Amino acid sequence: MHLDKPDPHFTSSPRARRNFMLALQAALGFTGLLWFILISDVYLGLGLSRFGLRPGATDGLIGILTTPLLHGDTEHLFSNTAPLIVSLTAMLYIYPNSAVRVMPMVWLGSGVLAWFIGRPNLHVGASGFVYGLLAFIFVSGLFRQDLRSIGVSLMVWFLYGSMIWGILPIRPHMSWELHLAGAILGVMMAILYRRWDRVPVKRYEWEDDDSVPDWFPEPKRGAGVDDSAREDDHGDGRY
Repeated sequence: MHLDKPDPHFTSSPRARRNFMLALQAALGFTGLLWFILISDVYLGLGLSRFGLRPGATDGLIGILTTPLLHGDTEHLFSNTAPLIVSLTAMLYIYPNSAVRVMPMVWLGSGVLAWFIGRPNLHVGASGFVYGLLAFIFVSGLFRQDLRSIGVSLMVWFLYGSMIWGILPIRPHMSWELHLAGAILGVMMAILYRRWDRVPVKRYEWEDDDSVPDWFPEPKRGAGVDDSAREDDHGDGRY
């Protein structure tokens, strides 16, 4: 498998560094918002969990919008914090054009799909959103096959590959339906936008030079056959 090397003038430019910092700041800001919502809910007794997703129930449809913003407790949000920061930063920095379409689709689509397939319980948490982003990043790296995308894809698998067990119904108090829905949407979006956000690759002069060098030997004519014999072979058959 041939892996393209991104052009360092693109990936190491001041603009690229600024874009990375902006992506990181956005990821930290959004994660901070989730902690603010949880702390406010706990200390003010707002009971925001009532706005979570309730599959199959009409009054649970509001959860399609609000579920990723709500968490049951600090342990729940803490488990989502690191993967949320990593996935959001990678998504916004490496796939910025795709991100503005993929992120809303995963946010809403995971809730819609979970509303149809989920158990009739209360579902809250950003884990469905996280699963969708991580699935998109991992699969996108396989499609693009450049060193940067593959590297981030392998990093995601190394750090969070074990999360794949979260899409199976093996823990009764875990919303595997949201995880599965997010992962499905992430893979689908990676396939749909596989040609987006491709970086310029480094090329060498010899890659564009298709001329024959002077030292390359010319092909030899067949031994024992002269030009006149070859001409007779294509004549009218008279000798």
